[in-house]
Amino acid sequence: MIMDKIPSFTINHEALLRGIYVSRKDNVGNETITTFDIRMKEPNREPVLHNGAIHTIEHLAATYLRNDAEWKDRIIYWGPMGCLTGNYLLVKGDVQSKDIVELMKRTFKFVADFEGNIPGAAAKDCGNYLLHDLPMAKYEAAKYLHEVLDNIKEENMVYPK
Repeated sequence: MIMDKIPSFTINHEALLRGIYVSRKDNVGNETITTFDIRMKEPNREPVLHNGAIHTIEHLAATYLRNDAEWKDRIIYWGPMGCLTGNYLLVKGDVQSKDIVELMKRTFKFVADFEGNIPGAAAKDCGNYLLHDLPMAKYEAAKYLHEVLDNIKEENMVYPK
């Protein structure tokens, strides 16, 4: 069976920088769903996110986003990429990367500053509750916040050719 290459596999990962990218926009009924590529690592050029760190980032960011006063009603999904270089964020609406920069700053600051018990990190709440690494999640979130989000440029919001 011959299949078409999906759009995410047509992005030039050799030139992709850390940043916030619109991955796709889908129409569901009368609603537009925007999928963002929240790229935390340069693919194939730097070490990927550790499994425990990205799992903890997932729990903390998803909890934060679904409680954010401004965006909570528009958040559909937050979760890790299989390649462990970032996360996907799905939101209701026809949204651009620049529109969520402040939301991502708040989210990654929340993760970087988090103290206490990780939400949902119990056997009854999570399928792999032992796979968490809060210190590394905080480190990776702070690194992304300060190195990327605090100084984000257009080149970190438009996919390379």
